Amino acid sequence: MAAKVLAETVRSTIGPRGMDKMMVGSIGDIVITNDGATIMKEMDVQNPAAKMLVEVAKTQDSEVGDGTTTAVVLAGELLSGAEGLLDRDVHPNVIIDGYRAAAEKAQEILDDLGVNIKPDDDEELKRIALTSLNTKGGCEGCHGEEWDQDYCRHRLHQSDEEAWKEPV
Repeated sequence: MAAKVLAETVRSTIGPRGMDKMMVGSIGDIVITNDGATIMKEMDVQNPAAKMLVEVAKTQDSEVGDGTTTAVVLAGELLSGAEGLLDRDVHPNVIIDGYRAAAEKAQEILDDLGVNIKPDDDEELKRIALTSLNTKGGCEGCHGEEWDQDYCRHRLHQSDEEAWKEPV
């Protein structure tokens, strides 16, 4: 139940009508945000299943740097589905086997849908970067002429290690 509440808390931050959350810390500090990663970091969670969602968010944030809200909502839905199956007396091993089979099928579908992008395909990399920046509000109105070609080309071709040393 606690994990579902946590997932619903971050779910309500999604989209154009997403709501900000106001959190008050143990010493009275106040944080107002609609960022899933921040919400998950600020929560003091004791329930084991809810702690698992916090770990999902931390892992997603450290490995990818984005998508924490989606990861938490998806994990919450998986837990909710498992809870419903447990209520119908489905054995946990059967649920795990089903989720494992679903993950394998999902990976198969993603592999089929995936498109290889060449590192020197600047136009495609530009489209991908613009899409990513627009989802974070970092490039409003950035269409073509306003795009800093040299800087972005340089950033797109940097190694991960180089990119993290330099402020964006």
